[in-house]
Amino acid sequence: PTISLLAVGDIMLSRTVATKIKQNGPDYPFVEFKSILNSVDLVFANLETPLTPGRLIRPQEMLFRSDPTLVKTLQKYNFSVLSLANNHTPNFGTLGLNNTFKYLDQAKIVYVGAGHNLTEANQPKYVSRQGIKLAFLAYNDADVVPNSYFASSNHSGTNPMNLDNLKLAIRQAKQQADLVIVSMHSGYEYQPHPNQHQINFAQTAIDNGAELVIGHHPHVVQDIKKYKGKYIFYSLGNFIFDQMWSLKTRQGLAVKIILNKNGLVKFKKIPFLINDYCQPKPVNQKLTPATQTPLLQ
Repeated sequence: PTISLLAVGDIMLSRTVATKIKQNGPDYPFVEFKSILNSVDLVFANLETPLTPGRLIRPQEMLFRSDPTLVKTLQKYNFSVLSLANNHTPNFGTLGLNNTFKYLDQAKIVYVGAGHNLTEANQPKYVSRQGIKLAFLAYNDADVVPNSYFASSNHSGTNPMNLDNLKLAIRQAKQQADLVIVSMHSGYEYQPHPNQHQINFAQTAIDNGAELVIGHHPHVVQDIKKYKGKYIFYSLGNFIFDQMWSLKTRQGLAVKIILNKNGLVKFKKIPFLINDYCQPKPVNQKLTPATQTPLLQ
């Protein structure tokens, strides 16, 4: 048996995306990707926002907050595992983060990389489909967040990207699961290539038994590298985001990954372009020269 996993990058349902949802309804960002999202066993993404009630977020703000009722929409489009290990889930404090846990739990969407304390934040989360058990782990790089965003022994927060935590959690996960998938929120924003920190972390994950590494944070697509026979997707870019100001922040990558008990069998890249501040639309590989870039050739 095999399992199909669709991995996508950053989902931000706040700011201008929230305005578009208000105008067009909650399905609007997802409609062009609906058939792909619903054709796989699992969808993994980075949720770049807390789900918590609160004030309106203006277009220029760097704090995000999304309407908790949108959890139903995420559920509808097969979002099964979400990383919360990023620099925005704690934007509305521990309360905002604890609310996010609550709403995701109610929707039975698995979240990883954050918790009520550090032990919980570094816990592998397990998902089984077709008799194959996957473990997910997620980490947030220290250079992208204030220290107060990290979980501690008595404080909700995200899971810090440190190698000891990583090794410990992979060891734990390998006892329970067939395959371990590691997600990292790291890298320099808007840069096409990974930095040394990303490379070290991803390679250490694979050295310690991870099957694949999925990255996000740069808001643009970065390299896909094979290391010791395993794949590292350094950044999948944006998935649902309002960064319409450049072509590279509108271009993202979804990856359909087929796994069996022994590991990755094959994967398919699905490039897309974000339209109207929020709507990813798959693009044909044969593009008109005007939108052609090395990523999509």
